[in-house]
Amino acid sequence: MAPHRAAAQVLTRLVRHLFNLEPDEAPPVAAGLLMFFLLFTGYFMLRPVRETMGIAGGVDNLQWLFTGTFIATLAALPLFGLLASIVARRHLLPWTYGFFVVNLLLFAAAFSSVPDNAWVARTFYIWLSVFNLLAISLAWSALADVLEPAQAKRLFGLVAGGASLGGLAGPLLGTLLVAPLGHSGLVLLSAVLLAASAGAGLWLYRWRDHHPAPAAPAAEEWRAPLGRNPFAGATEVFRSPYLLGIALFVVLLASVSTFLYFEQARMVALHFTGRTEQTQVFGLIDTVVQVLAILTQVFLTGRVAQKLGVGVLLVAVPLVVAAGFLWLAFAPVFAVFVVVMVVRRAGEYAFVRPGREMLYTVVPAEQKYKAKNFIDTVVYRGGDALSGWLKRGLDLLESLPALAMLIGAGIALGWAVTGGVLGRARGRREIGEGQEKGPDKGDVMSPAPH
Repeated sequence: MAPHRAAAQVLTRLVRHLFNLEPDEAPPVAAGLLMFFLLFTGYFMLRPVRETMGIAGGVDNLQWLFTGTFIATLAALPLFGLLASIVARRHLLPWTYGFFVVNLLLFAAAFSSVPDNAWVARTFYIWLSVFNLLAISLAWSALADVLEPAQAKRLFGLVAGGASLGGLAGPLLGTLLVAPLGHSGLVLLSAVLLAASAGAGLWLYRWRDHHPAPAAPAAEEWRAPLGRNPFAGATEVFRSPYLLGIALFVVLLASVSTFLYFEQARMVALHFTGRTEQTQVFGLIDTVVQVLAILTQVFLTGRVAQKLGVGVLLVAVPLVVAAGFLWLAFAPVFAVFVVVMVVRRAGEYAFVRPGREMLYTVVPAEQKYKAKNFIDTVVYRGGDALSGWLKRGLDLLESLPALAMLIGAGIALGWAVTGGVLGRARGRREIGEGQEKGPDKGDVMSPAPH
């Protein structure tokens, strides 16, 4: 054997061992990494812009923006369901992303022509809040469709590293380019990245076409739409206790995130007054979060899921967040808040999000797309809206500043319990699917059919 060939084989084995890859898995992992990298780079370039627009509308009005986002999400749900009922399953992602690209071009024009218009700012805030959940949910749906459940355990964390790389590049680009390009320029660049992400998603399906697997759908299934009922996502959730458990997990997650998000807006508005400065602060926080997340995702998440189970991914972060809320209750200062916020978000990207997406690898296709979309958008934003009003009400009780943080700690503990139950339920479903692949199994505690 030639020396260079032997060296290449040694390097290949080293890379496979380092990243926990099986033979022939490098191409889909690379495509998934690229899809998430491009998507998250574009989104995180715009995230600090969104936060700045939220402050521009008034920190005391954030609960109205959250309510508006929930209403917009309700309006988007049947439109997405209708598209999923018409368009081939494998084309659902590029069609949806193409629509969003057109939206971004319109916002770029608006920011250029009326840069200080409050209603344009509020509309963009709501639009991006709907976009990020739908676009990210759809990317994970495609990945869960292409990869088998056992592969998902090992690879979802690694592929999520692409999201964190994008989450790292996006804030850096946004911080560096917001001054020379302005908000309209950032929006245009994000549209280009989103279009490229759609191309990477299409390539994933083409790879599976040429590498069929026993548990993966046939190419003919991917060329067919997902049923005819545009409201099937909601009905599927209410019919399945397993999906209802995921919905509860998402509501608790959203509530914890909203409590911390309101604190972030309040503290940044208090300490930093200029729009450009605020955008740079938000971008710096995002950068630190992504650096921590990517190291965990690439080297730890998949091994934890494979050896300890998905439940560990779903429980660890909520327990740490509960402790963080208690810390904030007794030390409500900006430095402490930044530590808690960074740990919560990095842990969510590295553990909670991959673990949550693994829950969908053991459900039928319509639930992977429509039901998952309903949970990730309507349920999540509903939790946002309710917890936003709750947090705003608690903030009015100025004589009890620690009360919101103590309630947040209680919500985080409930989040941890729900995650543990779902992790065990997924394990039972994976075993049942290995024995017989069939329709949705019954309740959250048992794989028996309804």
